[in-house]
Amino acid sequence: MDKKEIVSYFYETVVSKNLLEEIPNFIADNCVVKVGETLIPVGLDGMKQHLIDVKKTYPDYKMKIIKQYEDGEYVISEFIMEGTQEGEWIGIKPTYKKLSFTGVDIDRVVNGKIVEHGGAVNTFDTLYEEHLIRPV
Repeated sequence: MDKKEIVSYFYETVVSKNLLEEIPNFIADNCVVKVGETLIPVGLDGMKQHLIDVKKTYPDYKMKIIKQYEDGEYVISEFIMEGTQEGEWIGIKPTYKKLSFTGVDIDRVVNGKIVEHGGAVNTFDTLYEEHLIRPV
């Protein structure tokens, strides 16, 4: 698989189908999450725990890659993620609504594995549209 295929398969199959046992095939032991200029070491265990936590809130959570761009080691993916909110999340009680979020992931792929992950999700838009948050 090329870099874009690796990233697509990871999100659309491994993440969407909760195939936690496949994480080591796609995530490097030394994987970091990039937030601004800060690198946060997460490794395999951190990525696995993140996916477990997401599935607690959105058990049917799925991701679909809309388009991708590759530049050297980096793959930029525009995506839609959907899931039914069945768990509490950021102080919002379960709504049992199917929520849809858009966003962009920026993943660095080296030797066939994701070594750095970052990006942004348009959380505010969805929560506002669904009347789960309101302006103050």
